[in-house]
Amino acid sequence: MEKLDVLSSPMRWVVRRLPLGRSRDALRGLPIGHPLHPALVQVPVGAWLSAAVLDCVPGSRRGARVLVGVGVLGAAPAALAGWVDWAEQPPEHMRTGLVHAASVTTAVALYAGSWVHRRRDGRTVLAKALGFTGLCAVGVGGLLGGHLAYRQAVGANKAESVPRLLEAGWHPVGAVADFPAGVAVRRQVGEVALLVFRCEDGRLRVLGERCSHQSGPLSEGRIADGCVECPWHGSVFRLSDGANVRGPATAPQPAFQVRVDGDGIVRVRLPGAGRSAP
Repeated sequence: MEKLDVLSSPMRWVVRRLPLGRSRDALRGLPIGHPLHPALVQVPVGAWLSAAVLDCVPGSRRGARVLVGVGVLGAAPAALAGWVDWAEQPPEHMRTGLVHAASVTTAVALYAGSWVHRRRDGRTVLAKALGFTGLCAVGVGGLLGGHLAYRQAVGANKAESVPRLLEAGWHPVGAVADFPAGVAVRRQVGEVALLVFRCEDGRLRVLGERCSHQSGPLSEGRIADGCVECPWHGSVFRLSDGANVRGPATAPQPAFQVRVDGDGIVRVRLPGAGRSAP
C-alpha cells in the first residue's frame, strides 16, 4: 500500500519533533535493552480481555466498567511508545505500522464509547457490543503488531547473529599501519563486517560494523568523544565496549577484543563466537 507513504512523511515529521527530551530513549526501551511498546500494550489488552470475560459473568458490571476504563487510559503511553518506534522505520514497515495504529485507534474509540454507555442505565447491551467489537479491532491490531515484530523484525537486534557467524579464536584484520589514527576503517572477517578505529593514543577499538537497529554502516558514521553515531538513524555506541549511549537502537554493538602480534598484525576476537545451536 504505497499510497500510505503520503501520510507517513508528515506524521513522522511530527513524531520526531515532539518535545520528549530524554524520555524519548526511555520510550524506545533503551534502559531495558529492547523495545518498551510490546510491554506497555499488555495493560490495555489485558484489561479489555478481562472486561470481556466479566461481561459474560452476571453481577460483574462494575468491575467490567473499571477494566474498560483502565484499558483506555493504558492505551495512551503504549501508543506514544509505539509512535516513537514507528518514526524510525523504513517505508514498508511504516505502512504496516499505520494500519496497525488505525486498528488500535478504532479499538480505543469503541472502548471509550463502551465506557460511556456503561455509566448509563439501559445501555448495557450496547456497551457490551461496543466492547466486544473493540476486542476484535484490537485483535487485528495485535496480529499486525506480531507481523511487524516477527516477520518484518521491527525492534529486533540486527547484530544478534554476529557471534554465530564467526568462528572462535583470533582473526587477522590487517597491519597496524592500515589503520590511520582518527579514521574509521571497515574490515571483513568471514561474513561479518567490522568497524576498526585507531584512537589518537594508538589504542584500537573494534565493533560490529552493522548497527543493531537497522543495520546501518557505522564505518560511515561520525566519531566523537569515544563514540560512533550511526549515519542512518543517529544511534550512538561507545567504541570501548559497544554500549548504547543514545537510541533508537536498544541493543549494544558486538565489541571485539584486540591484540597486536610482534609482526604488527592486528587480530580480533569476539567472546562467545562460534557457539552452535543446541
